[in-house]
Amino acid sequence: MAKIKILGCSGGIGGKLRTTSMLVDDDILIDAGTGVGDLSMEALLKIDHVLLTHAHLDHIAALPLLLDTVMGIRDEPITVHANKETLQTLQQHIFNWKVWPDFHVIPNAENPFLRYNEITLGETLEFNGRKFTPLPANHVIPAFGYHVASGEASLVFTGDTTVCEALWPEVNKIINLKYLIIETAFSNAEFELAKLSKHLCPSMLVAELARLELTNMQTTFEIFITHLKPGEGESIMREISASNLPYTIQALNNNQVFDI
Repeated sequence: MAKIKILGCSGGIGGKLRTTSMLVDDDILIDAGTGVGDLSMEALLKIDHVLLTHAHLDHIAALPLLLDTVMGIRDEPITVHANKETLQTLQQHIFNWKVWPDFHVIPNAENPFLRYNEITLGETLEFNGRKFTPLPANHVIPAFGYHVASGEASLVFTGDTTVCEALWPEVNKIINLKYLIIETAFSNAEFELAKLSKHLCPSMLVAELARLELTNMQTTFEIFITHLKPGEGESIMREISASNLPYTIQALNNNQVFDI
């Protein structure tokens, strides 16, 4: 069994809002948004792997500070797993000595504290029985979702995406899918902005969920909405509710825990 804790799930900050990050058990992060900053030093020191969906700031904001905080206290490096383009962005625009030190050559290039691991669609990473498989996403930059499986149940996190036909055949293959966490960043009134920025709004969400097949789903299958635009969460969820979708759909919240 694996435990997934939501550290952040908002499209912005302010008050209790935190941007996207999930802690799997105590050693793996999926994305590294501002929610990581709420972890204790003890918790930060246990993180060995960071799996990124893409390189946008709300998904990587805490990564540079995480590395700087724990280096010198823990001996083992931290490995960042992501697609080629995301790793290139980190190297060129973040860990470049101008924005932040290059932990990929600290303390030296032969023994760096930050390690990069390029992954591709369909390539499964396994850590102590927990499996993470990148899924298709359709965003303004190359991006992934993730299928997280423990052997007992599965969770799918879409990451940032708009309409993505390639995603659903992969989701529909999953046996024992228990939770689907899918973004809906904008209201229907902002359809054009959602389209331009390659996010979803409720009308798009309805069309996407029509591609979902329930054959392999658990009886307790639930859908959670993430990446709600600050200040618009209630109106977005009302629009989703008014769509009368045949699923249990709730807004994702910080500190929720999913057992799979």
